[in-house]
Amino acid sequence: MTMAGKKLLFVSANRHATPYPVYPLGISYLSTYLRKRLPDYEIRIFDFNLHTPESFKAYLLEFQPDYIGLSLRNVDDVNFYSQESFISGYKMIVDIVRETSTSMLIIGGSAFSIYPRELFAFFNPDYAIHGEGEESLFNFLVSVDAGKPDLSVEGLVYHDGNEIRVNGRKSFIKTPDLNFDTGLLDFYWDKAGMVNVQTKRGCPYNCIYCTYPLIEGHHVRTLDPDKIVYTLRQLYEKHNIDYVFFTDSVFNISNKFNIELANKLIESKLPVHWGAYFSPHNLTLENLKLFALAGLTHIEFGTESMSDTTLKKYGKHFDVEEVVRVSDYCNQAGIYFCHFMIIGGYGETEETINESFENSKRIENTVFFPFIGMRIYPGTILHKIAIEQGIVRETDTLLEPVYYVAPGINYETLKERADQTGRRWVFPDEDVATVMNRMRKRKRKGSLWHHLKK
Repeated sequence: MTMAGKKLLFVSANRHATPYPVYPLGISYLSTYLRKRLPDYEIRIFDFNLHTPESFKAYLLEFQPDYIGLSLRNVDDVNFYSQESFISGYKMIVDIVRETSTSMLIIGGSAFSIYPRELFAFFNPDYAIHGEGEESLFNFLVSVDAGKPDLSVEGLVYHDGNEIRVNGRKSFIKTPDLNFDTGLLDFYWDKAGMVNVQTKRGCPYNCIYCTYPLIEGHHVRTLDPDKIVYTLRQLYEKHNIDYVFFTDSVFNISNKFNIELANKLIESKLPVHWGAYFSPHNLTLENLKLFALAGLTHIEFGTESMSDTTLKKYGKHFDVEEVVRVSDYCNQAGIYFCHFMIIGGYGETEETINESFENSKRIENTVFFPFIGMRIYPGTILHKIAIEQGIVRETDTLLEPVYYVAPGINYETLKERADQTGRRWVFPDEDVATVMNRMRKRKRKGSLWHHLKK
């Protein structure tokens, strides 16, 4: 059979919606890339945030796709207090596919990219792709349609007899197009009050716990700024969406590119606001004022600690003085900002925790979001440390949540100590979702955590 008439169904398996549901951006990049290059394909998207297992069965029977691309976003909620795993929910979706359809099942997504071998063995799909998927999936589908699957495709995971092969990856794309699914846009704009867009891929840093380099690679690829502005214009003019979140691992990695993008946004005169993940490093007041003119309203800093000792242990590339200085710049530039923290990670002590609480008093007009311990992921520096310390074994898959939690710390008093700082600390077991959802119902858009400030 030729390519003509082939049907491809992308399935977003994510159902985690705390504090709000997240638009399946990776699938939008994939579908846009493939629709342009495989015009005879009928490509659809099925999103489990909008549907049920029963409606999925009915959809498979009605559409009868030749290929199913199942995207796995997270393996768990990364919350020490609840430790909810999503693996069994994903398994249910795979089981429905196998019971209802004869489609070729291809798995991918950020969660899969962290555990390519383990999840391939667990779910037993026909094929899978780890890391950046656009070019790899295109090349693979073309080879299958031509009659012989190309097993040399970069990032491909496949069965070789009783072995599982995981191909390496050397090439990356720099100019992916992005079109959004209109039906999904309405849902996420209503429920989340924002839509996600990338400006760059890859992360050059070496934080000991982080998976971004495993998913996207260490090499940073800035995307086409004109295409980014075009995407924002389409969102605003066609859908009246005026808030986006740039989902780069760290937005302020390449300031030359960021300044170019900011200037193009200013020139566009689009009334679109945005937020992003930032590092409290390599930022000037001039940078921040420019970004604010370009629409930046919210920064989420991956700060993790307010102790220099702990920052070094965590593999961070900045110090406390820089955090305090950049926070002050944000206040001067009129940008809302919060700090994400990790309490009780590798090398943390009572002394460094108290130092963090004390130094937090130096920052005005912010919210701190602390997480307890570090989720251990395979392939990270933390994973090696945990093996050396006997916390996990080399044979452990780590699919179920396992945390590195520093010993000798009184975790029972953390909230009390945080409260004594006079600053707003929002721990993961605090119910902020109810507050956020109430605001969403009042049609509040964008990031809303600044409403939690004291």
